[in-house]
Amino acid sequence: MTGVGAGLAQAAQTGGKPRNIVFILTDDHRYDAMGFLKGQQWLETPHLDSIARDGVNFENAIVTTSLCSPSRASVLTGVYAHRHKIVDNNTPIPKGTRFFSQDLQQAGYRTGFIGKWHMGAESDRPQPGFDRWVSFLSQGSYTPTPAGLNVDGKKVPQKGYITDELTDYAVDFLRGVKRDQPYFLYLSHKAVHSEFVPAPRHAGRYKDKEFVYPKSMAKPEPSQHRPAWVQNQRNSWHGVEYPYHSGLNIADYYRRYAETLCAVDESVGRVLDTLRERGELDSTLVVYMGDNGFAFGEHGLIDKRTAYEESIRVPLLARCPELFKAGTAVKQPVANIDLMPTFLSAAGVRVPTGLDGMSWLDLARGRSTTWRDSMLYEYYWERNFPQTPTIHALREQRYKFIRYYGLWDIDELYDLQNDPAEMNNLIFSAEHQEIADRMRKQLFATLERTGGMQIPLFPDTPFVMNHRSPTESRAADFSDELYKTPRRPGNAGRARPGRKKQ
Repeated sequence: MTGVGAGLAQAAQTGGKPRNIVFILTDDHRYDAMGFLKGQQWLETPHLDSIARDGVNFENAIVTTSLCSPSRASVLTGVYAHRHKIVDNNTPIPKGTRFFSQDLQQAGYRTGFIGKWHMGAESDRPQPGFDRWVSFLSQGSYTPTPAGLNVDGKKVPQKGYITDELTDYAVDFLRGVKRDQPYFLYLSHKAVHSEFVPAPRHAGRYKDKEFVYPKSMAKPEPSQHRPAWVQNQRNSWHGVEYPYHSGLNIADYYRRYAETLCAVDESVGRVLDTLRERGELDSTLVVYMGDNGFAFGEHGLIDKRTAYEESIRVPLLARCPELFKAGTAVKQPVANIDLMPTFLSAAGVRVPTGLDGMSWLDLARGRSTTWRDSMLYEYYWERNFPQTPTIHALREQRYKFIRYYGLWDIDELYDLQNDPAEMNNLIFSAEHQEIADRMRKQLFATLERTGGMQIPLFPDTPFVMNHRSPTESRAADFSDELYKTPRRPGNAGRARPGRKKQ
């Protein structure tokens, strides 16, 4: 390695030597679906638990858009979806988009991408910034199909269960890197994306375990001031009454999800073992994250997209004993947009100016640092899944404000400290109006500062999941607070008290 690459690689030294980085990203992995957090008492993830035990658990990690492609693009670019423009799962990657892998590659790192790419429509072709490339079309398949894999631009068959096969490629990449060569490995699993298919060795592992249903799934939901659109979504493609337009059992669905996660946890263990074999386990920055969360009945919903905690919160774990103390817990809001500056900082590579993300290295090391007090969330309406509107939200450590665009309904405000299940919407609470007003202003200030005051518009898609079951819930009525008696002639400026719905 000579010239610019050698000079930059020499500058990319942290703690006296180049910092190798392994990033493992999974799909639809909600924040509490780990053994040590007891999302369900019987769930086991020993290798993920070990990362939290030996490293850092970011307790309030979120994604800025809870959808595969936008979230993954934010990871690679360090900016919000309204800036990188990949706002849904169909939008092509805009020309000129730069990924941080290109910066690492330019700095002399050997870079590898293995797994689900899912950006730029249906392409699986190698992308800029990666020396090694293993991917597949769109969502891929848990089991072999004729589509196969794309390995460095060549079509090869998929041989077996996708989580195991991707791990094989990842281990081969690590074992093939020379000892004095800094590297960045991005292992991007298909799992645990729906429809969940566990490895044969894990199928049925949890079939007899009791699933504890969320309280907010009850009907009628024991919540206060839930927007009508959320109540209506119960009977939809993404609702518990008509999930995927089927009779899907939510408890069985979660059990399959948990069984599918078993192979991911084993994959993490294999990667850690390989680093241990190379004598690099304690010096390598290992980061594990989910690309978005997933609801299993909360508020009567399934899937993601919404701004509720089950949708936006994800696991974010980091391990590097040379950098972090074991058992560290970070409570500040951290997001997917923070990974790019974090990885570049760990490599000693210059972080581009103008990013929305921030490096959390000092935060995780317990050092004094200036940090944000809130995070922006955004989701843009998709015609093919019309039950979820355009959403903008501001999440602080304690409060969350959610605003909806383009529909006649109410906004939401939650006290996450006293109401972590988000069942008491405080938007009409007199004592919380100042908080709602402050957060609304801050939300728009953030959008204006980052150029987010435009709503994307795309041509209609050929399919629309807009059906409802005729035997389930009828359409919800407006909230009581929206009912006001008519003003009398001559008293146009005087508001009258509302009346209850009949």
